Amino acid sequence: MSASADIAALSALAHVASGVKAVHVICLGLSALDQVWRVDRPFAGGSEKIKATEYGTLGGGMAANASIAVAKLGASVAFWGRAGDDAAGHEMTSAFTAEGVDVENFRLFPGGRSSVSGIIVDSSGERQIVNFRGLFPEAAGWLPLEAVAQASSVLADPRWVEGAATLFREARARGIPTVLDGDMADAEVFERLLPLTDHAIFSEPALTAFAGSADDKSLAGLARFGCRVVAVTRGEGGVNWYEDAQLHQQAAYAVDVVDTTGAGDVFHGAYALAIGAGLDVRAAMAFSAATAAMKCRHAGGRNGIPTINECLVFMRKMP
Repeated sequence: MSASADIAALSALAHVASGVKAVHVICLGLSALDQVWRVDRPFAGGSEKIKATEYGTLGGGMAANASIAVAKLGASVAFWGRAGDDAAGHEMTSAFTAEGVDVENFRLFPGGRSSVSGIIVDSSGERQIVNFRGLFPEAAGWLPLEAVAQASSVLADPRWVEGAATLFREARARGIPTVLDGDMADAEVFERLLPLTDHAIFSEPALTAFAGSADDKSLAGLARFGCRVVAVTRGEGGVNWYEDAQLHQQAAYAVDVVDTTGAGDVFHGAYALAIGAGLDVRAAMAFSAATAAMKCRHAGGRNGIPTINECLVFMRKMP
């Protein structure tokens, strides 16, 4: 960011932190219960048994983690999603509530099965994930769309397509920014959601799977869907985005990485908050990159997410 953009961004975010400016974000999509094993090294391949140095059960899921990030950063947030009326569903509900996330529209379906993930994290902070998506109805007619009028921005991941399309159509009709977490999904999912999306932020694997590669040319090619911004997060390589027929780049913040689990989700939550607070795209990218970097200094997908003020101090100290 330029110095002037930096000052303006910090001022707007400080107003959110102090409560002077109200920001409310709706996050819709996947909530999963993550079972996390920490190991010294990843599997080498084939049949193998390795020893875990630590184990824990944590709430996870892309939009779910994003909602926790928004709450920890200090803004108002609601999570809209589905789970089974089972032990995992109730544990996730309790975790949301403990963090201050509104779960009135996190529905636990009788007879449904919640989403559960197994995550292996090695000593370098890299991870491998196996996810059971869960079983519950796809219909989204029960969503309280009148509540969208109170949102500053809305975010969805691609795991509940009908819900995301329903939310984004309503937000678009009301002029509220829509943010898509472009994680791995079938091409038809993106073909349906991207025309309803203002800010699409892909992971490199997801962009490669959908567009054929994760290079800047492929990124720019997605402008055909009419998004205001199309971006790709590149980990240590920062984030690149296409806006107003131009390519832009935000460098990653250098930190000692302990665990990258949830970093992309945290980036998306911070970005939705920043856009909802009225930051321009460059300032929102810088804030989101800083928030995600700070999270990576801690183990666990939700541990180490900073407050806005902590993030602002971190950004001021960076060259």
